Formats: sequence, C-alpha cells, structure tokens
Amino acid sequence: MVQDRLPINGRILEIGCGPGSFAENLVGRELTCLDPIPAMLEVAKPRVNKKRLERGDSKVNFVEATAESLPFEDSTFDAICSLFSFRDWYDKPKGLTEALRVLKPGGKIVIVDPAKINRIHGFLGYLYMRIWVGSYARLICKQKEHPWKWLTKTYVHFGTTRDYVRMLKDTGFTEVNSKVIFPGMATIWEGKKP
Repeated sequence: MVQDRLPINGRILEIGCGPGSFAENLVGRELTCLDPIPAMLEVAKPRVNKKRLERGDSKVNFVEATAESLPFEDSTFDAICSLFSFRDWYDKPKGLTEALRVLKPGGKIVIVDPAKINRIHGFLGYLYMRIWVGSYARLICKQKEHPWKWLTKTYVHFGTTRDYVRMLKDTGFTEVNSKVIFPGMATIWEGKKP
C-alpha cells in the first residue's frame, strides 16, 4: 500500500528503516534509508542491498541520523516514508518540519503507524497491546521483561489519527489525508509539499 503511494521515479527517503523490511521490497526506486540505531543499519545494509542487487536495483544509501535532524540539503527527495517508526520520533513537529524541508516542491510524505481512531479506540488498543501482545511476547521470549514491551509504551503516548492530520497541516503539508486500515490498528497518512 505504501509502495503504490510513492512515485515510480525519483529519490525516496525512508525515515526509521529498522532492519530493512520495507526497503528490501521497494522495487526500482533510488532509496536512502535512515535510522538512529547503528545496530539496525548493520542488519539492514547487507540484507537490503543483497536483495536489491539480485533484482538489478541500485544499492541503498544508509545514514545514521534522527528525523529531527536530517543531514540532507533542502529539496533533496521526491518522497519520504516512515513505516511504524513515526511513534518513536522524539519531537514529531520538528521531524515533520525537517521532512518538509528536505522534500522537493510537490514531494510527498507517507506515514504508517498504529491508529487510534479516537480515545475509546485508543484504550481498547492499549488493552490489546498490553494483554494479548504482551502475553504472546512473554510466551515466545520466555521472560517477563520481553523486548516487545516498548510497543505498548509507545502506543500509549501516540495520538489519534485526527491529531496527526492536524499536525501535518500545521507543519505546512497540503492535500493531507488519512486512511484507517482494517481492523483499525494502523493508519496511513499522506501529505504534499506545496
């Protein structure tokens, strides 16, 4: 769904690439992957470049940095995406301002992350994360302090779908819209640089 929303040609920036799950499957685009965690980049680089070179795509440029301080010149990218990492940006308005700065005029941002349609849905999502995901993670990891525990913590502090539509508009993005993905546990936000 994200790949279909990105331009076929041009330079793409993925903010918060993690281990490279999206990057290795993005076909035919010139891609830069950014993550603040060196260990994630170490995992992503060989995995992503191997798969891309096998199908004839160019290697990815990997950069260690945060969304709030993008080390790129103004108007560098045709599109930016962030998949399930937007909730981890420390200062979301500052990160969106940086994204707007490095996008070319007419460039697009696509963000996917857990959705809270409203506060009630958010509470139900919290229970789901805390009880179901937490229990499942404890069974798999066989420890109380499992590594997935942070998911619940970041979800609790994440706003509603409407909050981030407003934030994108306030930052200066135009043509902002959101689409809740069934069963309502994720949302895709889109916006354009004027």
